[in-house]
Amino acid sequence: MSKRQMLQFVSTAKEMPQKRDADSRAHDFDEIYAEFAAEKAAEQASRCSQCGVPYCQTHCPLHNNIPDWLRLTAEGRLQEAYELSQATNTFPEICGRICPQDRLCEGNCVIEQSGHGTVTIGAVEKYITDTAWENGWVPAIAPAAERPESVGIIGAGPGGLAAADVLRRAGVQVTVYDRHDRAGGLLTYGIPGFKLEKDVVMRRVAQLEQGGVEFVLNCNVGVDISFDAIRGKHDAVLIATGVYRSRGMQAPGVGAAGIVRAIDYLTASNRVGFGDSVAEYDSGELNANGKRVVVIGGGDTAMDCVRTAIRQGAQSVKCLYRRDRANMPGSQREVQNAEEEGVEFVWLTAPRGFAGEPVEGVMVQRMRLGQPDATGRQSPEVIEGADYVEPADLVVMALGFEPEDLPTLWGEAALEVTRWGTIKADFRSHETSLPGVFAVGDIVRGASLVVWAIRDGREAADSILTYLNQPAQVAAE
Repeated sequence: MSKRQMLQFVSTAKEMPQKRDADSRAHDFDEIYAEFAAEKAAEQASRCSQCGVPYCQTHCPLHNNIPDWLRLTAEGRLQEAYELSQATNTFPEICGRICPQDRLCEGNCVIEQSGHGTVTIGAVEKYITDTAWENGWVPAIAPAAERPESVGIIGAGPGGLAAADVLRRAGVQVTVYDRHDRAGGLLTYGIPGFKLEKDVVMRRVAQLEQGGVEFVLNCNVGVDISFDAIRGKHDAVLIATGVYRSRGMQAPGVGAAGIVRAIDYLTASNRVGFGDSVAEYDSGELNANGKRVVVIGGGDTAMDCVRTAIRQGAQSVKCLYRRDRANMPGSQREVQNAEEEGVEFVWLTAPRGFAGEPVEGVMVQRMRLGQPDATGRQSPEVIEGADYVEPADLVVMALGFEPEDLPTLWGEAALEVTRWGTIKADFRSHETSLPGVFAVGDIVRGASLVVWAIRDGREAADSILTYLNQPAQVAAE
Protein backbone atom coordinates (compact mmCIF):
# COMPACT_ATOMS: atom_id res chain seq x y z
CA MET A 1 0.00 0.00 0.00
CA SER A 2 1.45 3.41 -0.99
CA LYS A 3 1.74 6.27 1.48
CA ARG A 4 -0.93 8.21 -0.43
CA GLN A 5 -3.33 5.26 -0.29
CA MET A 6 -2.70 4.77 3.40
CA LEU A 7 -3.40 8.43 4.14
CA GLN A 8 -6.60 8.22 2.12
CA PHE A 9 -7.56 5.04 4.01
CA VAL A 10 -6.98 6.64 7.42
CA SER A 11 -8.78 9.85 6.42
CA THR A 12 -11.83 7.93 5.23
CA ALA A 13 -11.88 5.81 8.38
CA LYS A 14 -11.90 8.95 10.53
CA GLU A 15 -15.01 10.17 8.74
CA MET A 16 -17.08 7.17 9.88
CA PRO A 17 -20.05 8.09 12.07
CA GLN A 18 -18.83 7.83 15.65
CA LYS A 19 -22.17 7.09 17.31
CA ARG A 20 -23.09 4.00 15.33
CA ASP A 21 -22.86 0.57 16.88
CA ALA A 22 -19.63 -1.42 16.86
CA ASP A 23 -20.73 -3.87 14.17
CA SER A 24 -21.77 -1.10 11.77
CA ARG A 25 -18.45 0.69 12.18
CA ALA A 26 -16.60 -2.59 11.72
CA HIS A 27 -18.55 -3.25 8.51
CA ASP A 28 -17.61 0.21 7.20
CA PHE A 29 -13.98 -0.42 8.12
CA ASP A 30 -14.00 -3.79 6.34
CA GLU A 31 -15.42 -2.23 3.18
CA ILE A 32 -12.70 0.42 3.15
CA TYR A 33 -10.02 -2.11 4.00
CA ALA A 34 -11.16 -4.57 1.30
CA GLU A 35 -9.71 -2.32 -1.41
CA PHE A 36 -6.25 -2.88 0.03
CA ALA A 37 -6.70 -6.44 1.32
CA ALA A 38 -4.56 -8.11 -1.35
CA GLU A 39 -1.69 -5.71 -0.74
CA LYS A 40 -1.91 -6.07 3.02
CA ALA A 41 -2.05 -9.87 2.82
CA ALA A 42 1.04 -9.93 0.58
CA GLU A 43 2.77 -7.41 2.83
CA GLN A 44 2.11 -9.44 5.98
CA ALA A 45 2.99 -12.74 4.30
CA SER A 46 6.31 -11.29 3.09
CA ARG A 47 7.25 -10.51 6.70
CA CYS A 48 7.59 -14.24 7.42
CA SER A 49 11.29 -14.91 8.04
CA GLN A 50 11.00 -18.50 6.73
CA CYS A 51 12.88 -19.57 9.84
CA GLY A 52 14.57 -22.96 10.01
CA VAL A 53 12.35 -24.13 12.86
CA PRO A 54 8.77 -23.03 12.03
CA TYR A 55 7.38 -22.60 15.55
CA CYS A 56 4.13 -21.32 14.06
CA GLN A 57 3.63 -24.68 12.38
CA THR A 58 4.66 -26.81 15.35
CA HIS A 59 2.33 -24.89 17.67
CA CYS A 60 -0.63 -25.29 15.31
CA PRO A 61 -2.70 -28.36 16.32
CA LEU A 62 -3.20 -29.15 12.63
CA HIS A 63 0.50 -28.52 11.84
CA ASN A 64 -0.54 -26.35 8.92
CA ASN A 65 2.28 -25.63 6.50
CA ILE A 66 2.14 -21.94 7.40
CA PRO A 67 5.54 -20.74 6.13
CA ASP A 68 4.96 -22.19 2.67
CA TRP A 69 1.48 -20.78 2.17
CA LEU A 70 2.69 -17.42 3.46
CA ARG A 71 5.46 -17.50 0.86
CA LEU A 72 2.97 -18.35 -1.89
CA THR A 73 0.72 -15.50 -0.74
CA ALA A 74 3.63 -13.05 -0.80
CA GLU A 75 4.33 -14.16 -4.38
CA GLY A 76 0.68 -13.64 -5.38
CA ARG A 77 0.07 -17.38 -5.91
CA LEU A 78 -3.15 -17.39 -3.92
CA GLN A 79 -4.77 -20.46 -5.42
CA GLU A 80 -1.71 -22.54 -4.57
CA ALA A 81 -1.66 -21.00 -1.11
CA TYR A 82 -5.28 -22.02 -0.57
CA GLU A 83 -4.71 -25.56 -1.83
CA LEU A 84 -1.79 -25.95 0.59
CA SER A 85 -3.80 -24.66 3.55
CA GLN A 86 -6.79 -26.88 2.66
CA ALA A 87 -4.52 -29.94 2.53
CA THR A 88 -4.19 -29.98 6.32
CA ASN A 89 -7.22 -27.96 7.44
CA THR A 90 -10.79 -28.81 6.50
CA PHE A 91 -12.07 -25.32 7.40
CA PRO A 92 -9.25 -22.75 7.06
CA GLU A 93 -11.65 -19.80 6.70
CA ILE A 94 -13.19 -20.73 10.06
CA CYS A 95 -9.88 -21.20 11.86
CA GLY A 96 -8.62 -17.93 10.39
CA ARG A 97 -11.53 -16.18 12.06
CA ILE A 98 -11.81 -17.84 15.47
CA CYS A 99 -8.57 -19.62 16.38
CA PRO A 100 -6.78 -17.97 19.32
CA GLN A 101 -3.73 -17.27 17.18
CA ASP A 102 -2.20 -15.24 20.01
CA ARG A 103 -1.90 -18.51 21.97
CA LEU A 104 -0.93 -20.70 19.01
CA CYS A 105 0.79 -19.81 15.72
CA GLU A 106 1.11 -16.03 16.04
CA GLY A 107 2.11 -16.18 19.69
CA ASN A 108 5.06 -18.38 18.71
CA CYS A 109 6.14 -16.43 15.62
CA VAL A 110 9.87 -15.69 15.89
CA ILE A 111 9.26 -12.13 14.70
CA GLU A 112 6.78 -11.66 17.55
CA GLN A 113 9.27 -13.16 20.00
CA SER A 114 11.95 -10.74 18.82
CA GLY A 115 9.66 -7.78 19.52
CA HIS A 116 8.75 -6.73 15.98
CA GLY A 117 5.10 -7.77 15.97
CA THR A 118 3.77 -11.07 14.70
CA VAL A 119 2.89 -11.92 11.13
CA THR A 120 -0.93 -11.80 11.11
CA ILE A 121 -1.27 -15.46 10.14
CA GLY A 122 -4.98 -15.77 10.93
CA ALA A 123 -5.92 -12.75 8.81
CA VAL A 124 -3.91 -14.06 5.86
CA GLU A 125 -5.49 -17.52 6.22
CA LYS A 126 -8.95 -15.95 6.21
CA TYR A 127 -8.09 -13.79 3.19
CA ILE A 128 -6.74 -16.56 0.96
CA THR A 129 -9.69 -18.86 1.73
CA ASP A 130 -12.31 -16.16 1.20
CA THR A 131 -10.56 -15.36 -2.08
CA ALA A 132 -10.67 -19.04 -3.04
CA TRP A 133 -14.44 -19.16 -2.52
CA GLU A 134 -14.95 -15.93 -4.48
CA ASN A 135 -12.93 -17.26 -7.42
CA GLY A 136 -14.38 -20.78 -7.50
CA TRP A 137 -11.14 -22.48 -6.43
CA VAL A 138 -12.85 -24.60 -3.75
CA PRO A 139 -13.60 -27.94 -5.41
CA ALA A 140 -16.84 -29.80 -4.82
CA ILE A 141 -16.76 -33.07 -2.92
CA ALA A 142 -16.67 -35.66 -5.70
CA PRO A 143 -15.40 -39.13 -4.70
CA ALA A 144 -13.50 -40.99 -7.39
CA ALA A 145 -15.50 -44.12 -6.53
CA GLU A 146 -18.37 -44.89 -4.19
CA ARG A 147 -17.97 -47.37 -1.34
CA PRO A 148 -20.78 -49.48 0.10
CA GLU A 149 -19.85 -48.90 3.76
CA SER A 150 -21.66 -46.29 5.79
CA VAL A 151 -20.63 -44.28 8.85
CA GLY A 152 -22.97 -42.61 11.32
CA ILE A 153 -21.68 -39.45 12.95
CA ILE A 154 -23.41 -38.19 16.09
CA GLY A 155 -22.87 -34.44 16.30
CA ALA A 156 -22.61 -31.87 13.52
CA GLY A 157 -19.97 -29.69 15.17
CA PRO A 158 -16.45 -29.08 13.80
CA GLY A 159 -15.14 -32.56 14.71
CA GLY A 160 -18.07 -34.36 13.14
CA LEU A 161 -18.07 -32.19 10.02
CA ALA A 162 -14.30 -32.56 9.53
CA ALA A 163 -14.63 -36.34 9.72
CA ALA A 164 -17.61 -36.29 7.35
CA ASP A 165 -15.57 -34.36 4.81
CA VAL A 166 -12.67 -36.83 4.83
CA LEU A 167 -14.91 -39.90 4.76
CA ARG A 168 -17.16 -38.63 2.00
CA ARG A 169 -14.22 -37.71 -0.22
CA ALA A 170 -13.10 -41.32 0.19
CA GLY A 171 -16.50 -42.48 -1.13
CA VAL A 172 -17.96 -43.66 2.20
CA GLN A 173 -21.70 -43.12 2.76
CA VAL A 174 -22.03 -40.64 5.66
CA THR A 175 -25.04 -39.73 7.80
CA VAL A 176 -24.74 -37.00 10.44
CA TYR A 177 -27.22 -36.89 13.34
CA ASP A 178 -27.66 -33.70 15.36
CA ARG A 179 -30.14 -32.47 17.96
CA HIS A 180 -30.31 -28.95 16.54
CA ASP A 181 -32.23 -27.67 13.53
CA ARG A 182 -29.04 -26.49 11.81
CA ALA A 183 -25.69 -28.21 11.47
CA GLY A 184 -22.51 -26.64 12.82
CA GLY A 185 -22.79 -27.17 16.57
CA LEU A 186 -21.11 -24.38 18.51
CA LEU A 187 -19.91 -22.89 15.21
CA THR A 188 -23.56 -22.14 14.50
CA TYR A 189 -25.14 -21.48 17.88
CA GLY A 190 -22.27 -20.92 20.33
CA ILE A 191 -19.89 -18.49 18.63
CA PRO A 192 -21.30 -14.99 17.94
CA GLY A 193 -21.82 -13.87 14.37
CA PHE A 194 -19.49 -10.89 14.75
CA LYS A 195 -16.62 -13.38 15.19
CA LEU A 196 -17.82 -16.05 12.77
CA GLU A 197 -20.35 -15.07 10.14
CA LYS A 198 -22.98 -17.78 9.90
CA ASP A 199 -23.04 -17.84 6.12
CA VAL A 200 -19.42 -19.01 6.28
CA VAL A 201 -20.48 -22.05 8.32
CA MET A 202 -23.59 -22.73 6.25
CA ARG A 203 -21.51 -22.61 3.08
CA ARG A 204 -19.40 -25.53 4.30
CA VAL A 205 -22.50 -27.44 5.42
CA ALA A 206 -24.00 -26.92 1.96
CA GLN A 207 -20.79 -28.21 0.38
CA LEU A 208 -21.06 -31.40 2.43
CA GLU A 209 -24.75 -31.83 1.56
CA GLN A 210 -24.07 -31.31 -2.12
CA GLY A 211 -21.24 -33.84 -1.85
CA GLY A 212 -23.62 -36.52 -0.59
CA VAL A 213 -23.50 -36.24 3.20
CA GLU A 214 -26.95 -36.84 4.71
CA PHE A 215 -27.96 -34.68 7.68
CA VAL A 216 -30.62 -35.89 10.10
CA LEU A 217 -31.41 -32.79 12.15
CA ASN A 218 -33.71 -32.22 15.14
CA CYS A 219 -32.66 -35.73 16.11
CA ASN A 220 -31.86 -36.31 19.78
CA VAL A 221 -30.01 -39.61 20.10
CA GLY A 222 -31.45 -41.62 22.97
CA VAL A 223 -34.88 -40.03 22.45
CA ASP A 224 -35.71 -39.85 18.74
CA ILE A 225 -33.42 -42.73 17.79
CA SER A 226 -31.48 -45.17 19.94
CA PHE A 227 -27.72 -45.48 19.93
CA ASP A 228 -28.15 -49.19 19.20
CA ALA A 229 -30.22 -48.35 16.13
CA ILE A 230 -27.47 -46.11 14.80
CA ARG A 231 -24.86 -48.82 15.42
CA GLY A 232 -27.05 -51.35 13.66
CA LYS A 233 -27.56 -49.10 10.66
CA HIS A 234 -23.89 -48.24 10.04
CA ASP A 235 -20.58 -50.04 9.68
CA ALA A 236 -18.89 -47.61 12.07
CA VAL A 237 -20.00 -44.79 14.34
CA LEU A 238 -18.26 -41.57 15.36
CA ILE A 239 -19.33 -39.73 18.53
CA ALA A 240 -18.71 -35.99 18.20
CA THR A 241 -21.37 -34.56 20.47
CA GLY A 242 -19.26 -31.90 22.19
CA VAL A 243 -19.99 -30.87 25.78
CA TYR A 244 -23.15 -28.85 26.36
CA ARG A 245 -23.99 -29.23 30.03
CA SER A 246 -23.25 -25.92 31.73
CA ARG A 247 -21.35 -25.89 34.99
CA GLY A 248 -23.46 -24.46 37.76
CA MET A 249 -22.82 -23.14 41.24
CA GLN A 250 -24.48 -23.49 44.61
CA ALA A 251 -25.19 -20.08 46.10
CA PRO A 252 -28.08 -18.17 47.70
CA GLY A 253 -30.48 -16.78 45.09
CA VAL A 254 -28.95 -18.71 42.18
CA GLY A 255 -32.38 -19.66 40.81
CA ALA A 256 -33.66 -16.10 40.50
CA ALA A 257 -35.10 -14.84 37.22
CA GLY A 258 -32.52 -12.90 35.26
CA ILE A 259 -29.72 -15.41 35.93
CA VAL A 260 -29.12 -17.34 32.71
CA ARG A 261 -26.71 -19.85 31.22
CA ALA A 262 -24.17 -18.63 28.68
CA ILE A 263 -25.17 -21.29 26.13
CA ASP A 264 -28.83 -20.21 26.27
CA TYR A 265 -27.89 -16.55 25.96
CA LEU A 266 -25.56 -17.06 22.99
CA THR A 267 -27.92 -19.50 21.23
CA ALA A 268 -30.80 -17.01 21.44
CA SER A 269 -28.63 -14.24 20.02
CA ASN A 270 -27.45 -16.42 17.14
CA ARG A 271 -30.98 -17.58 16.36
CA VAL A 272 -32.09 -13.95 16.13
CA GLY A 273 -29.17 -13.40 13.75
CA PHE A 274 -30.61 -16.14 11.53
CA GLY A 275 -33.97 -14.38 11.54
CA ASP A 276 -35.65 -16.89 13.88
CA SER A 277 -38.38 -15.80 16.26
CA VAL A 278 -37.07 -16.32 19.81
CA ALA A 279 -39.66 -15.73 22.53
CA GLU A 280 -37.07 -15.46 25.32
CA TYR A 281 -35.21 -12.79 23.38
CA ASP A 282 -38.35 -10.79 22.57
CA SER A 283 -39.47 -10.92 26.21
CA GLY A 284 -36.10 -9.60 27.38
CA GLU A 285 -35.17 -12.77 29.27
CA LEU A 286 -32.19 -13.41 26.97
CA ASN A 287 -31.71 -9.87 25.73
CA ALA A 288 -29.25 -7.40 27.29
CA ASN A 289 -30.76 -4.25 25.77
CA GLY A 290 -30.82 -1.43 28.34
CA LYS A 291 -29.68 -3.69 31.20
CA ARG A 292 -26.83 -3.75 33.67
CA VAL A 293 -25.14 -6.99 32.68
CA VAL A 294 -22.74 -9.03 34.79
CA VAL A 295 -20.96 -12.00 33.21
CA ILE A 296 -19.30 -14.49 35.56
CA GLY A 297 -16.32 -16.37 34.14
CA GLY A 298 -12.97 -15.82 32.46
CA GLY A 299 -12.88 -18.07 29.41
CA ASP A 300 -13.58 -17.46 25.74
CA THR A 301 -17.30 -18.10 26.25
CA ALA A 302 -17.41 -15.29 28.80
CA MET A 303 -15.74 -13.01 26.25
CA ASP A 304 -18.37 -13.95 23.67
CA CYS A 305 -21.09 -13.08 26.19
CA VAL A 306 -19.74 -9.66 27.19
CA ARG A 307 -19.15 -8.62 23.59
CA THR A 308 -22.64 -9.83 22.60
CA ALA A 309 -24.18 -7.80 25.43
CA ILE A 310 -22.41 -4.67 24.19
CA ARG A 311 -23.89 -5.19 20.73
CA GLN A 312 -27.35 -5.72 22.17
CA GLY A 313 -27.24 -2.25 23.72
CA ALA A 314 -26.58 -3.06 27.36
CA GLN A 315 -26.47 -0.12 29.76
CA SER A 316 -23.25 -1.50 31.25
CA VAL A 317 -21.30 -4.75 31.02
CA LYS A 318 -18.99 -6.09 33.72
CA CYS A 319 -17.05 -9.33 33.83
CA LEU A 320 -16.22 -10.89 37.20
CA TYR A 321 -13.23 -13.22 37.36
CA ARG A 322 -11.72 -14.72 40.49
CA ARG A 323 -8.09 -14.44 39.35
CA ASP A 324 -6.13 -11.58 37.80
CA ARG A 325 -5.67 -10.74 34.15
CA ALA A 326 -2.41 -12.67 33.80
CA ASN A 327 -4.14 -15.87 34.97
CA MET A 328 -7.24 -15.56 32.83
CA PRO A 329 -7.83 -18.66 30.67
CA GLY A 330 -9.43 -16.79 27.77
CA SER A 331 -7.63 -15.12 24.88
CA GLN A 332 -5.85 -11.89 25.86
CA ARG A 333 -6.72 -10.56 22.42
CA GLU A 334 -10.40 -11.08 23.19
CA VAL A 335 -10.01 -9.31 26.54
CA GLN A 336 -8.45 -6.33 24.78
CA ASN A 337 -11.23 -6.30 22.18
CA ALA A 338 -13.84 -6.36 24.94
CA GLU A 339 -12.18 -3.52 26.84
CA GLU A 340 -12.02 -1.38 23.70
CA GLU A 341 -15.75 -1.96 23.22
CA GLY A 342 -16.60 -0.77 26.72
CA VAL A 343 -16.56 -3.90 28.92
CA GLU A 344 -15.28 -3.43 32.46
CA PHE A 345 -13.30 -6.30 33.97
CA VAL A 346 -13.45 -6.68 37.73
CA TRP A 347 -10.49 -8.87 38.57
CA LEU A 348 -10.07 -10.94 41.74
CA THR A 349 -13.79 -11.17 42.43
CA ALA A 350 -16.20 -14.08 42.77
CA PRO A 351 -19.95 -14.34 43.41
CA ARG A 352 -21.14 -15.68 46.75
CA GLY A 353 -24.84 -15.17 46.09
CA PHE A 354 -27.50 -13.14 44.32
CA ALA A 355 -29.93 -10.53 45.59
CA GLY A 356 -33.51 -9.94 44.45
CA GLU A 357 -36.22 -11.79 42.55
CA PRO A 358 -35.84 -11.08 39.72
CA VAL A 359 -32.13 -10.54 40.23
CA GLU A 360 -31.08 -7.06 41.29
CA GLY A 361 -27.45 -7.64 42.15
CA VAL A 362 -24.54 -10.02 42.61
CA MET A 363 -23.10 -10.44 46.11
CA VAL A 364 -19.38 -10.26 45.38
CA GLN A 365 -16.41 -11.51 47.38
CA ARG A 366 -13.05 -9.84 46.81
CA MET A 367 -10.21 -12.31 46.33
CA ARG A 368 -6.42 -12.44 46.44
CA LEU A 369 -4.05 -14.98 44.91
CA GLY A 370 -2.53 -17.39 47.41
CA GLN A 371 -0.22 -20.36 47.05
CA PRO A 372 -0.04 -22.26 43.76
CA ASP A 373 -2.26 -25.34 43.42
CA ALA A 374 -1.21 -28.75 42.06
CA THR A 375 -1.08 -27.38 38.52
CA GLY A 376 1.16 -24.47 39.49
CA ARG A 377 -1.63 -21.89 39.29
CA GLN A 378 -2.11 -19.61 42.26
CA SER A 379 -5.29 -20.43 44.13
CA PRO A 380 -7.70 -17.56 44.83
CA GLU A 381 -8.47 -16.85 48.48
CA VAL A 382 -11.35 -14.83 49.93
CA ILE A 383 -10.55 -11.49 51.56
CA GLU A 384 -12.76 -11.47 54.62
CA GLY A 385 -14.93 -8.40 55.17
CA ALA A 386 -14.47 -7.03 51.66
CA ASP A 387 -17.83 -8.11 50.20
CA TYR A 388 -20.05 -5.78 48.22
CA VAL A 389 -23.10 -5.92 45.94
CA GLU A 390 -22.71 -5.36 42.19
CA PRO A 391 -26.00 -4.10 40.69
CA ALA A 392 -27.29 -6.28 37.86
CA ASP A 393 -30.45 -6.81 35.83
CA LEU A 394 -29.03 -9.74 33.84
CA VAL A 395 -26.41 -12.22 35.07
CA VAL A 396 -24.82 -14.60 32.58
CA MET A 397 -23.13 -17.68 34.03
CA ALA A 398 -20.15 -18.60 31.85
CA LEU A 399 -18.46 -21.12 34.13
CA GLY A 400 -17.60 -23.70 31.49
CA PHE A 401 -19.12 -26.90 30.17
CA GLU A 402 -19.21 -30.53 31.25
CA PRO A 403 -20.07 -33.72 29.33
CA GLU A 404 -23.50 -35.24 29.54
CA ASP A 405 -23.80 -38.76 30.94
CA LEU A 406 -23.92 -40.47 27.56
CA PRO A 407 -23.80 -44.10 28.77
CA THR A 408 -26.97 -43.46 30.78
CA LEU A 409 -28.70 -41.24 28.21
CA TRP A 410 -28.01 -43.77 25.46
CA GLY A 411 -28.48 -46.92 27.53
CA GLU A 412 -24.98 -48.11 26.69
CA ALA A 413 -23.18 -49.06 29.90
CA ALA A 414 -20.29 -50.61 27.97
CA LEU A 415 -19.27 -47.18 26.65
CA GLU A 416 -16.40 -46.36 29.00
CA VAL A 417 -15.91 -42.84 30.31
CA THR A 418 -13.28 -41.15 32.45
CA ARG A 419 -13.84 -39.90 35.99
CA TRP A 420 -14.71 -36.52 34.43
CA GLY A 421 -17.45 -38.10 32.30
CA THR A 422 -15.59 -37.70 29.00
CA ILE A 423 -15.45 -40.72 26.68
CA LYS A 424 -12.37 -42.90 26.89
CA ALA A 425 -10.79 -43.14 23.44
CA ASP A 426 -7.38 -44.16 22.15
CA PHE A 427 -5.42 -40.97 21.58
CA ARG A 428 -4.07 -42.26 18.27
CA SER A 429 -6.98 -44.14 16.66
CA HIS A 430 -9.81 -42.43 18.62
CA GLU A 431 -11.53 -45.81 19.02
CA THR A 432 -13.63 -46.26 22.16
CA SER A 433 -14.30 -49.34 24.30
CA LEU A 434 -16.97 -50.36 21.77
CA PRO A 435 -15.74 -52.03 18.54
CA GLY A 436 -16.27 -49.80 15.54
CA VAL A 437 -17.22 -46.79 17.66
CA PHE A 438 -14.90 -43.79 17.68
CA ALA A 439 -15.04 -40.46 19.52
CA VAL A 440 -13.49 -37.03 18.96
CA GLY A 441 -13.47 -33.44 20.12
CA ASP A 442 -14.72 -32.00 23.38
CA ILE A 443 -16.56 -35.18 24.41
CA VAL A 444 -13.09 -36.74 24.70
CA ARG A 445 -10.90 -33.75 25.56
CA GLY A 446 -13.31 -31.73 27.63
CA ALA A 447 -14.13 -28.17 26.52
CA SER A 448 -11.37 -27.22 24.10
CA LEU A 449 -10.67 -25.39 20.83
CA VAL A 450 -12.36 -25.80 17.45
CA VAL A 451 -8.99 -26.47 15.81
CA TRP A 452 -8.40 -29.49 18.07
CA ALA A 453 -11.83 -30.89 17.16
CA ILE A 454 -10.98 -30.51 13.46
CA ARG A 455 -7.71 -32.34 13.96
CA ASP A 456 -9.43 -35.13 15.91
CA GLY A 457 -12.11 -35.47 13.26
CA ARG A 458 -9.59 -35.80 10.44
CA GLU A 459 -7.51 -38.34 12.38
CA ALA A 460 -10.57 -40.39 13.37
CA ALA A 461 -11.76 -40.46 9.75
CA ASP A 462 -8.41 -41.98 8.71
CA SER A 463 -8.75 -44.57 11.50
CA ILE A 464 -12.31 -45.38 10.43
CA LEU A 465 -11.13 -45.94 6.85
CA THR A 466 -8.50 -48.34 8.17
CA TYR A 467 -11.17 -50.10 10.24
CA LEU A 468 -13.51 -50.39 7.25
CA ASN A 469 -10.73 -51.87 5.13
CA GLN A 470 -9.92 -54.63 7.64
CA PRO A 471 -12.66 -57.12 6.59
CA ALA A 472 -11.52 -56.90 2.99
CA GLN A 473 -7.93 -57.53 4.05
CA VAL A 474 -8.92 -60.54 6.15
CA ALA A 475 -11.01 -61.99 3.30
CA ALA A 476 -8.13 -61.51 0.88
CA GLU A 477 -5.80 -63.44 3.17
